[in-house]
Amino acid sequence: MRSFYIAHEEDIKAGKTTDIYFIRTRKILVERGIHRRVFADVTTTGLPKGWKWGVLAGIEEVAKLLEGLPVNVYAMPEGTIFHPYEPVLQIEGYYEEFGIYETALLGMLSQASGIATAALRVKIAANFKPVYSFGIRHMHPAIAPMIDRSAFIGGCDGVSGVLGAEMIGEKPVGTMPHALILTVGDQVKAWKYFDEVVEPEVPRTALVDTICDEKFEALMAAEALGERLTAVRLDTPGSRRGNFRRIIEEVRWELDLRGYEHVKIFVSGGLNEESIREIVDIADAFGVGSSIASAKPIDFSLDIVEIEGKPFTKRGKLSGRKQIYRCENGHYHRVSADKKLERCPVCGAKVEPLLKPLIENGEIVAELPKATEIREYVLEQAERFGLGLD
Repeated sequence: MRSFYIAHEEDIKAGKTTDIYFIRTRKILVERGIHRRVFADVTTTGLPKGWKWGVLAGIEEVAKLLEGLPVNVYAMPEGTIFHPYEPVLQIEGYYEEFGIYETALLGMLSQASGIATAALRVKIAANFKPVYSFGIRHMHPAIAPMIDRSAFIGGCDGVSGVLGAEMIGEKPVGTMPHALILTVGDQVKAWKYFDEVVEPEVPRTALVDTICDEKFEALMAAEALGERLTAVRLDTPGSRRGNFRRIIEEVRWELDLRGYEHVKIFVSGGLNEESIREIVDIADAFGVGSSIASAKPIDFSLDIVEIEGKPFTKRGKLSGRKQIYRCENGHYHRVSADKKLERCPVCGAKVEPLLKPLIENGEIVAELPKATEIREYVLEQAERFGLGLD
C-alpha cells in the first residue's frame, strides 16, 4: 500500500489520473470501430476574479505527458500572456489515442497557469521589487516543485522549497522561522547563531517580531550584527498588526535615525496584491504565501473543433482550426488558421503567430526553455505591454 495519496509519474503516463468517462469513451470507440481524426482546442472562457490576462504555464509537463503518442500538438510558448477565448494549446490525432489524458493535461495547465498569473500580478503590485514565494506549506507536498516552478516563472525572484529550487536550477531562498528564536530562547543569540553557523553567502535577514515590539527588535538586530545585517523581516500576525504601514514606517525611521540605512525591510505574512500596494513604497521586499501558492486555477477546457478535416464543435464554441497573432504593441488577433496575418489590423505593426509546433507525431520538436528563460520572457512581456492589474 502507498503511504501518501499521490499519483506517481507512471500513473499519470498510464492515464490513471483521468475521469472515468474518458476510459468508457475510449472503450466504446475501440469496440465499435470508430476511428476518427480530430483537432481540439484548449481555451478558457474567463479568468479568476475577472482578471483580463493570464500567464501560460505547464506546457513542459504537457509535452512530456503526450510525448510518444501519435499526435501533433501546437502551443503558445510557456510564459506567454494570453486572454480568454484564445486557444493556448491544440491537439491533432485520433481521439482514442489521447482522450484519456484530457484530465491530466488540463490540470497541469490550469493550476500552473493560475499560480504563474498570481505571481506576476503580485510582482506588478510590488512595482517589480523583490518577491519570494513562501507558500508551499499551504499545499500538498507532492506538488511543491510545480508550485515553486510556476511561481518563479511567473515573476518571483526566488522560492523557499528545497526540491522545487533544485529542479529549476536555483538556490532556495529563506530567512529564519520563529521556531529558531523560541527554541534558542533569546532573539539576539538566535540572530548571532544564524550569523555564525549559516553559510556566508546567505543574506543575514533577522526576524524581528517574535517577542518584543518590531522597532525595538529591529534595533537590537542592527546593533548585534551591524554591517552584516542585510534586512529585518516583519511577519507580524494579523491579530497583532493594527496599522501595518505605521509599524513599517516606525521601523524605517528608527533604523535610519541611528545610521542603519543599509538595512532593508522585508515583509511577509498573509500578503496579497492588494495589501502589497498599500506598503510598496516603504517596504523593500515581500515574502508571499497562499495568495500565490493557493491561487485559483484557470478553468481551461479541451474541445473538439474539427473531425476528419471538417469544422465541427459543440454549442458555445467556435469550430475549425485557429491561429493567434500578436503584434509588437501587444494587440492579439484570433483568426481562422487558413488566414495569414502580416500586419496588425489595429496599429499596422508586424505580427507573429503564437501557436507553434510542440509535438510532431509524438516527438517533441519545440525547445523547452529553462525556468530562468521563461521568467525573463514573462517579465519582458509585462514591461513591453504595460500589463496592469485592472
